[in-house]
Amino acid sequence: MFGNYQHSELRIEVDATKNGLRESLTETAQLRQWLWPQRLSSGMPGQLQIDTSFSSWSGPIEVQHRVSRLSSSGIQFVLSKGIDGFHEWSWGEGWVQSRLEGITLLPLSLGQTLALVRLQFFLNHKGDS
Repeated sequence: MFGNYQHSELRIEVDATKNGLRESLTETAQLRQWLWPQRLSSGMPGQLQIDTSFSSWSGPIEVQHRVSRLSSSGIQFVLSKGIDGFHEWSWGEGWVQSRLEGITLLPLSLGQTLALVRLQFFLNHKGDS
């Protein structure tokens, strides 16, 4: 893999319960909503499980994800193709944390920050529709 080793860890407060965060990070329909404009592969199950694999695209860049760990308060993805590494999400009442590590040419901390902002916006406006 070409690129530089990068790592970033961010934690933010959100107006959401632990269950609401789990649903937003493990239910495919909700992932598709808040990750937009990223595209997710078709044919994904409704709920992510260990060993679920899927791809995401940011423009022409594809990143392959495989769920390697899943609990009531966290999920970890092993990443390949556009990023060789992992992305770990942890959550609790009113907070979510993202830890991202890998080798890539992509600006990981920028993408991670945008994802957290999109998730926070989604959670803050989830009940508005």
